[in-house]
Amino acid sequence: MWGRHYAKLAADCHALAIEPPAESLLGEDLKLVSTWMADCAVRITVTRGSGGRGYTLPHRVVPRRIVAASPLPDYPAAYSTQGVNVRYCTQRLAAQPALAGVKHLNRLENVLARAEWHDPAITEGLLRDADGMLIEGTRCNLFLMEQGLLVTPELSRCGVAGVTRDTLIELAAGHGMACRVEPVSCERLEAAHEVMLVNSLIGIWSVARLGSRTWDSFETAIRMRKWLHALADASA
Repeated sequence: MWGRHYAKLAADCHALAIEPPAESLLGEDLKLVSTWMADCAVRITVTRGSGGRGYTLPHRVVPRRIVAASPLPDYPAAYSTQGVNVRYCTQRLAAQPALAGVKHLNRLENVLARAEWHDPAITEGLLRDADGMLIEGTRCNLFLMEQGLLVTPELSRCGVAGVTRDTLIELAAGHGMACRVEPVSCERLEAAHEVMLVNSLIGIWSVARLGSRTWDSFETAIRMRKWLHALADASA
């Protein structure tokens, strides 16, 4: 789904007043790194370029792109079939509407949140905003299913609007599944029929346990995973 990823990158660059690299240029970069590592994860980082100290933007600057390949994460197959265990993070996300949704490089809140636990049985942590509303995981977006309604947290004040999140919202509409983007409290999440974590590398993981709350229904996750696979096949 390269077209969706490039559109997200370009939109986020524009939000930060950075000129995005041309899609064709990045396409050549991807071909190059894939000759070194055919089956891999590729991270594209775009910076404003080089400048002096201080916060004033240089008058003339050339954006820099960094395209790096790494082996695909070796996640256990059980994460997809049996779900994962998660926890609430103490770290909260600060509100900044101007940057909400953007995947920028200041992820210090996520780093501090991920440092809160070392238990290998816990796969992910859930992040809340200053008001206690759920926003996302430390590295993924969040969905829940409640009485036939698909819900994902509203991200107008903080959080990252990931490509997979936006794609699933679109796919749900195309498959006749009602989907809402609105505030999600901890109580609402714990009362949900299903809870799912999504991003471009993991696809969709169901949540099996959060504290004393457990889930064993993964029907919606299986259905949505089929949507993603079909879209990826059509895009190949």
